[in-house]
Amino acid sequence: MTLSVRGLSVSSLVRDVSFDIGAGERVGLIGESGSGKSLTALAIMGLLPEELRASGSIRLGDRELLGMSEKDLSRLRGDELAMVFQEPMTALNPAMRVGRQVTEPGRIHGRRHRAEDLLAAVGLPGTARAYPHQLSGGQRQRVVLAMALANEPSLLICDEPTTALDVTVQSQILTLIKTALSRESALLFITHDLAVVASVCERVLVMLDGEIVEAGSTREVLTAPSHAYTRKLLAASDLEARR
Repeated sequence: MTLSVRGLSVSSLVRDVSFDIGAGERVGLIGESGSGKSLTALAIMGLLPEELRASGSIRLGDRELLGMSEKDLSRLRGDELAMVFQEPMTALNPAMRVGRQVTEPGRIHGRRHRAEDLLAAVGLPGTARAYPHQLSGGQRQRVVLAMALANEPSLLICDEPTTALDVTVQSQILTLIKTALSRESALLFITHDLAVVASVCERVLVMLDGEIVEAGSTREVLTAPSHAYTRKLLAASDLEARR
């Protein structure tokens, strides 16, 4: 199922953003903090703060998401649309065992999943009865990933999901995302880390001051960037030393 964004603007912070993500595509959205990446993701999910207004068009398949009622959006979230945030505790209930939390998306959408199976799939067997505070940051991120993948969403958005993790755990989470995501599921991976984009995504969008300034295959953009800002990002990354 294709995500099609056309002329998306969010107040004055995101301006005239357009891109497509086809079924099974892995697309990176890169840029520094404040460039509009997360606002773009929140607009797709219908989770913008009340004071911000989105205009343009966001279509998932044949359905227009902008202007869709909260009731209808709620039916899509956790089923066809799922998101993994940078800080997993924002998505976890500290007073609920993680086993119940990972099966909650399935229950909401009329599906039955075994918590043990979902947690084992992300490398956390035997943790169903644990509470979030009993797990490490990397383990909590795995729980959130299990929740997001439970219903095999048409689109998974990952917003800086590995930023707060050490390098070893980061690598494990990225491997899980690549291997556990359904072949039919599209991925929008938001990050400022070009090395992460290179390892996960086949296509990349570069965002600066609320606008897409460059887009193309990951290989093309990271080896022969056309925009000065992309060249600046590349020069500041570890990838430059490897070229």
